Amino acid sequence: MKKINRALYAAKAEPALLDVPELPCLMTDGSGDPYGDTYATAVESLYGVAYAIRAELKPVLTYSVAPLEGLWEGSPDDWASMRWTVLIPQPRQVTPETMARAVSAVRARKPSVDVDRVRLAPLAEGRAAQILHTGPYSEEPATVARLMRFVADRGLTVTGAHHEIYLSAQGRTAPERMRTIIRYPVG
Repeated sequence: MKKINRALYAAKAEPALLDVPELPCLMTDGSGDPYGDTYATAVESLYGVAYAIRAELKPVLTYSVAPLEGLWEGSPDDWASMRWTVLIPQPRQVTPETMARAVSAVRARKPSVDVDRVRLAPLAEGRAAQILHTGPYSEEPATVARLMRFVADRGLTVTGAHHEIYLSAQGRTAPERMRTIIRYPVG
């Protein structure tokens, strides 16, 4: 997925505009603390289905599972009110039938995972502004402020949710080396 949609994963430390094509994605929604059990279960469910789909398509298509992404709405100062959608982009070859077989396979293997909340849906952002943030999540506000100045300087406005693409694995990467693409749809 990263090779097919290279520009979507090639953000730089300087803000830029890009056109994001509509992408089929596995998605699940939730609210509250991203360090809590609900979020962890949602991520586990997404990855379970994503890897089951990859196995299902392997005879005709070989690819790496795309990085985890998140759409965030609400105030990071009040985690209880934060609403999120976690997602993983999928190849265009994924059909509702492929999805159903993958969900059944994960449900049979791991009944504790809540795969029934995972859905296959398009993500259509269109024109967007993005920037690469390097460092811990707690330092993102300064990067977001730079991106917002870039958007305003071009006479644009944000038209969608705060979008993060996690290029580094939390817990496996030192906080100062974490890499996150921050993206906002604009118009």
